[in-house]
Amino acid sequence: MSKSKIKVEGEKQTEERIRADRTDELYKDIKEGETLMTIDKLRVVYVTDDSETVAVDDFTLDVKKGELVSIVGPSGCGKTTVLRCIAGLLQPTSGKVMIGDKECNAPGSDRGMVFQDFALFPWRTVKQNVKFGMEIAKVPKEECEERAMRYIKAVGLEKFADSRIHELSGGMKQRVGIARAMVMHPAVILMDEPFGALDAQTRNIMQEQLNKIITHSERTIIFVTHSVDEALYLSDRVVVLTKRPSTIYKVIDVPWERPRDRASPEFTALRKRILEYLEMQNVMED
Repeated sequence: MSKSKIKVEGEKQTEERIRADRTDELYKDIKEGETLMTIDKLRVVYVTDDSETVAVDDFTLDVKKGELVSIVGPSGCGKTTVLRCIAGLLQPTSGKVMIGDKECNAPGSDRGMVFQDFALFPWRTVKQNVKFGMEIAKVPKEECEERAMRYIKAVGLEKFADSRIHELSGGMKQRVGIARAMVMHPAVILMDEPFGALDAQTRNIMQEQLNKIITHSERTIIFVTHSVDEALYLSDRVVVLTKRPSTIYKVIDVPWERPRDRASPEFTALRKRILEYLEMQNVMED
């Protein structure tokens, strides 16, 4: 595929960059397994008229290219706050987020977001939703069509490409959201409780679907979840947070190959250890 270029608003007319739908190309010199993203001493303080609340404090983490990192923690500890800072939707009080040598201080096409509430356009079909970002990036029509169908097929929705959003189940809508994020080839995909609103059976199906995508691509994913089981099943590493002010308690390397056996003694023992810690954090007095 040729590296079509687009002009960047505000830059000198002589400067160009990789077009918005292929920002992964900006980091092609970073090999899989090397550090792609650095989150350095992130701190977020919410200020009201008469009080200050430290939501996140000294959050520091390196994310490797091609890995899936899950973030788990006590309820309300600030997991989504961290994700919103990475996405550029929230400015941290201090600290910074870097992808390669670029600081992420605003939203950008190098980060794709998958929301819990789908955030789809109801008046568009499945295919039209998946194509939306590419249309904004002015991807040629033929390429736009081919890529949209390739990712729709990857999430198992090729028979529903021309269906309206209201005709889909919750799990199918979330698959559209995943395809829409991945088709843009962002450097990092951010997932905020993407399966949290689904029933147990559909959630397991979606986990399997994501497992297949991970296995056949070099996608770098940061995944926020309340489910320790889900985190251990999907992730290369699990970041366990403390209660507020939230910081990293422990980073756990998940040693098993995919697919994983949730019923294995090792899986069960590690899940139990993490759950015991989270339960202790949730019941402790402030």
